[in-house]
Amino acid sequence: MLHGQLYIILACVFGLLMTWGVGANDLANVMSTSMGSKAITLRQAIIIAIIFEFAGAFLGGIQVSDTIRHGIINTDVLNSHPEEFIYGMLAVLLAGSTWMLLASYLGLPVSITHTIVGGIVGFGAIKLGIGAIEWPHVKIIAISWLTSPGIAGIMSYLLFMSIQWLIFSKLHPFGYAKRYAPLYLFLIGVAISTASITRGLKHYGINLNTVDGIVLAIAVGLVIAIVGQLLIRKIQLPDNATRHQEFEKVEKIFGILMLFTAAAMVFAHGSNDVAIAVGPIAAVVNVVRAHGNLLIQQNIPYWTVFLGAGGVVIGLLTYGRNVINTVGEGITTLTPSRAFAATISAAFTVVIATGTGIPVSATQTLVGAVLGVGLARGIGALNLVVIRNIFMSWIITIPAGAFFTIGWYYIFRLILGNNQ
Repeated sequence: MLHGQLYIILACVFGLLMTWGVGANDLANVMSTSMGSKAITLRQAIIIAIIFEFAGAFLGGIQVSDTIRHGIINTDVLNSHPEEFIYGMLAVLLAGSTWMLLASYLGLPVSITHTIVGGIVGFGAIKLGIGAIEWPHVKIIAISWLTSPGIAGIMSYLLFMSIQWLIFSKLHPFGYAKRYAPLYLFLIGVAISTASITRGLKHYGINLNTVDGIVLAIAVGLVIAIVGQLLIRKIQLPDNATRHQEFEKVEKIFGILMLFTAAAMVFAHGSNDVAIAVGPIAAVVNVVRAHGNLLIQQNIPYWTVFLGAGGVVIGLLTYGRNVINTVGEGITTLTPSRAFAATISAAFTVVIATGTGIPVSATQTLVGAVLGVGLARGIGALNLVVIRNIFMSWIITIPAGAFFTIGWYYIFRLILGNNQ
């Protein structure tokens, strides 16, 4: 294919730029509850981000990338003009970069899912017509955008109320926190392992039946519960401690839980949002490798997943502070126990959706979970102005992705000389 290597280089450069924006916005949003509640340090956040972002992308994200590449528009009709498809995917990557960087500068937690899907739909509409868009699949994705924040919000509300009832309402909450912490740790382990068991391991030739999957999930949950319990044992309550001191120690216990919960949420982010970002990069690489044949089905090149995960981590480290402040501190006041309820609920919602191959928004899911925790404390605990701004940014994101994609697509056609 003419200019084939150039297309791959451009896809990698634009993809790295976009995933940098994803890290500065999406991953920063994911880490916001942990850091906003002061449950983990910056150093701990960096270690968790590096390990579990890569693990989630490689073990749980392949199915979502397939959905992004093939499930939104009918690419078969472009088989005679593969360059047009490549221009579209490059435009989607640059559109994602443009919008994510702008939103990160403004401190707004927007969704890479919305941006990418909106961009692909915009390209499909202007190039192929409305009929080429796989509307049934797009409808399923759109419904998930509405339901995932609600489900996460309900889960976080119920989970935080359980913490209130089982621990904080007791006369001596510290002892009850130690009693129930292993149960919550077990839930974290199940959340981390679910995405890998349901989809990710199949791509490495490991096929587990339902019983084996349940056994493995339980085993991971038990291991994390045991490790967490060993760390919690080091937290001791002074003799004759006041009730206020007990509450402080309880929050320290939840701080340890947040180390594992943050890992679960970052793993979920890697399995979903990194896969979404990698989808257009892998599409360009595979079309070039197939010499322009869009009909050939190929596996996702693993080095593109590595590229995407690396860009996301770098983005968090270099430019994630604005979004961390908005979600971690702006919506409602977070303590480690509140952040725990929000984060583990969001992680469960994302990994379940990832297991079905549906791209959901980790940003929306976590914001919905934070809202659920805030509502458990009453509507007065929420900053409605910040919430309004976040919701408005979500509404704008889809047309913004489409608008930027269309603009960049025509620029590519003009520069690269394909004026068909």
